[in-house]
Amino acid sequence: MQYKTLGDTGLLVSTLCFGTMTFHGGTGMFRHVGQVDQPGADALVKGCIDAGINFFDTADIYAEGESERTLGQSLKNLSIARKDVVIASKVYGRVGKGRNDIGASRGHIMDSIDGTLQRLGTDYLDLYQIHGTDVITPLDETLRALDDLVSSGKVRYIGVSNWQAWRIARALGVSELKNYARINTLQAYYSIAGRDLERELVPLLEAEGTGLLVWSPLAGGLLSGKFSREQQKVEGARRSEFDFPLVDKDRAWRILDVMNPIAAAHNCSAARVALAWLLARPVVTSVIIGAKRVEQLEDNIAAVDLQLTPDDLQQLDAVSALPPEYPGWMLAVQGSSRLNPEAPRPGATTPPK
Repeated sequence: MQYKTLGDTGLLVSTLCFGTMTFHGGTGMFRHVGQVDQPGADALVKGCIDAGINFFDTADIYAEGESERTLGQSLKNLSIARKDVVIASKVYGRVGKGRNDIGASRGHIMDSIDGTLQRLGTDYLDLYQIHGTDVITPLDETLRALDDLVSSGKVRYIGVSNWQAWRIARALGVSELKNYARINTLQAYYSIAGRDLERELVPLLEAEGTGLLVWSPLAGGLLSGKFSREQQKVEGARRSEFDFPLVDKDRAWRILDVMNPIAAAHNCSAARVALAWLLARPVVTSVIIGAKRVEQLEDNIAAVDLQLTPDDLQQLDAVSALPPEYPGWMLAVQGSSRLNPEAPRPGATTPPK
């Protein structure tokens, strides 16, 4: 296993993080994601620990809180010392019928943290993340609440999930101005079939030293190797029941056309190639993997040892490249002469002297 710092901090986390959305199941959408029981969860957590994964991610809305409870029980059942694992959870989603049982208000954050800690069986979280964009709550209110949790010792680091680049930039500015705890991570959708965050978010993260935690690296199972242009429905597969995240399917099939021969050349699954491609991206801190079975977990973990060749990466980068979009293409045109003073200017007949 390999390790990186959690953003601009001194905390080391494994480059694979185990996501526990498959635990328990509950009702609604999470029933389609997974219904792993306690013994199954214990086996998966043990497989992670044995492989060197020290990073676990959950949320208060996963299976109505039962995912957190199951993870905490697994750590207890396996006698894993709290200091030896990094536990991340999230707050924002609806957890009750009340008007304030949702969002990133100070009230909801303060109400939620104690429930999360109780279900996990711990007195602190390593990472607490705002799970979505609250368009009602003032940003300063959210950041002040998180800062208070850090000061109290209930939370050690803070992050956000599914935020826009401008909102993260503004939050970092507010935190610097008011000396609040700084956002350390963004948890975001990223896959070889969904590279949209490279337009605005990746440059921001690189400039600010903010860590990137990747969710749905296999595009909701679309890149697992089960699906193809000819096989777009698979019995029992999550993607067949819950078509999420949004993916340009035609583009995904073209990517798989390139990925499958590469997987065959390395004698591995397409899923392993998709994960290895992400692990090779410098901006990525940790890739969140989910599994229902130990053998599925083992295949994903093996991506750490898969060394894609420069030619492999070139092929995968080319077939998955984002189409040009303004202002990106204009920045490239105007910036080329700054990077290379000898490059001819538009309209110039000879390079500048």
